[in-house]
Amino acid sequence: MTGRRSAPEVALHVLQQLWLGGVRDVVLAPGSRSAPFALALDAADRAGDLRLHVRIDERSAGFLALGLATGSRRPVAVVTTSGTAVGNLLPAVMEAHHTGRRLLVVSADRPDRLRGTGANQTTDQAGIFGTFATCHDLTAATADDERDGLVADACARRGPTQLNVQLDGDLLPPDADPDTWWQRPDGPEPHANPAPAQTADRNVDASVSVPTDGEVLPLGPRTVVVAGDDAGPAARLLAEAAGWPLVAEPTSGARIGRQALRTGRLLLTTDLRGAVERVVVVGHPTLSRPVTSLISDPALEVLSVRGRDGVATDPGRVARVLDVVPRVEAADDQAWFNAWHVADQQLGGLIDAGLLAPEADPSRAIEHGGLSPLAVAAVVGAAVAADTTLVVGSSNPVRDLDVMATPWAPLEHRFVVGNRGLAGIDGMVSTAVGVALGRPRAARSIAYLGDLTFLHDTNGLLTGRGQRRPDLTFVVLSDDGGAIFSTLEQGDSRYASAFERVFATPHGTDLEALCAAHHTAYERVEDLGRLAEALTESPSGIRVLEVPVSRADRRAEAAWLRALAQQVVTHRDDRRWPRRHTE
Repeated sequence: MTGRRSAPEVALHVLQQLWLGGVRDVVLAPGSRSAPFALALDAADRAGDLRLHVRIDERSAGFLALGLATGSRRPVAVVTTSGTAVGNLLPAVMEAHHTGRRLLVVSADRPDRLRGTGANQTTDQAGIFGTFATCHDLTAATADDERDGLVADACARRGPTQLNVQLDGDLLPPDADPDTWWQRPDGPEPHANPAPAQTADRNVDASVSVPTDGEVLPLGPRTVVVAGDDAGPAARLLAEAAGWPLVAEPTSGARIGRQALRTGRLLLTTDLRGAVERVVVVGHPTLSRPVTSLISDPALEVLSVRGRDGVATDPGRVARVLDVVPRVEAADDQAWFNAWHVADQQLGGLIDAGLLAPEADPSRAIEHGGLSPLAVAAVVGAAVAADTTLVVGSSNPVRDLDVMATPWAPLEHRFVVGNRGLAGIDGMVSTAVGVALGRPRAARSIAYLGDLTFLHDTNGLLTGRGQRRPDLTFVVLSDDGGAIFSTLEQGDSRYASAFERVFATPHGTDLEALCAAHHTAYERVEDLGRLAEALTESPSGIRVLEVPVSRADRRAEAAWLRALAQQVVTHRDDRRWPRRHTE
């Protein structure tokens, strides 16, 4: 078709091209300017061609779309009206940018002739996301072939894209028959959440991607593989082929198998760290200062592999950057891994024993009763059985899991993710709902969040009548504030007079009442046995398990963990593992 299209025709055409580009889920935040999109999406959903998710809060809508993209491994679109609605998507767009998720922002706009005139809900929204998203400003006069190419590119490329669609004239279709609001375009048949065998579709991310053309690394240097967020199985396979220790974060997709260390980040505070000569970094590690210090050490050979966003994690600017994960042609000396493995087993055992009988360990100056957050993390980690989805929040929950989750068995299709691109706490409820909706075939879906993270996005529980709801259990680690700050410099007693007010921020919120207002099932769990039992159940819809813990002992607990790590690495053989000189 040539010439100017009407607003309903433009909206329909854009949605058809998104469908051809592999989009099967669309999140809509209603508004007036986006009306032609809304009607076409409703009709497409009723026809079974697209799955429409309606949310009243654009910020939650953006993170829901991000979660859907993460869970389904497909590009996902979020549609908004004009004005401030678009700006509310910025946090989700930033996260998508830093993780390479294919988030497509379809922002309805008023025609460009009204920009700068003071017309209602008219602002300069094209390119509002700056460097975080590619932007295409589409008008009614944009040629079909140009529009088609831009939408196809947006669906295929990594990271977020804004399709800013100017809609002029009458916004509603002239025919009131819903059957005329949507027509499926010619193209491949849609299929629901794709299984790994279906990933030949170029617009579905492969569930497993293992490069075979990586650089061959020589053996000899004492090497540690660090797998950060979204590292994938290639990091694990490299560590297994070479026989190297693997420090893998819970959301790496590599905390699996015989080389993965449970307490790797704690062991990096011991003399073992001084014996490291080479580090291979895969994914985006963000959880600990010992890991950051290791991969930033100019005295080491550091190799860092580009992630899906095209960036190689190299905070010290010391790494040699690789495009794909390297490989080896033989296994290295196993004595190096064995030293780490033995220490890891001993340290894990001491931690577990101390949690079971804290009164028997005088080094634990625990003054408050109740459940230990570490013990809660152990139960959550154990609940991640085969075909389980786990979405884990930032701050303490993911760090507790990093210490307590025993590496999982391979080939069991677990899916452990979080928003680690920028490691923010915002949008996690909506993200978790999106991930669960994107993986309907999972045996069980769990989200493990802190109370501040949960409260930050309670709008994610706002799901109207008739909307799709996943079967999803939220485990909310509830300590009435921001416990992570107590383990940082500001948690020192010198700053105690201001700490509660400006860092801990106790809120006193009644989570049970909050859940009741959202018609969400709730249970307060004060027993580890009940928590373990609850996580084996199959809930119908969304439910919240609030697990109360104290944050008063967090700083002492962190010191206890460091002391245990030092205790297990006390007999290093200086002749075999000479200490490297570091500044």
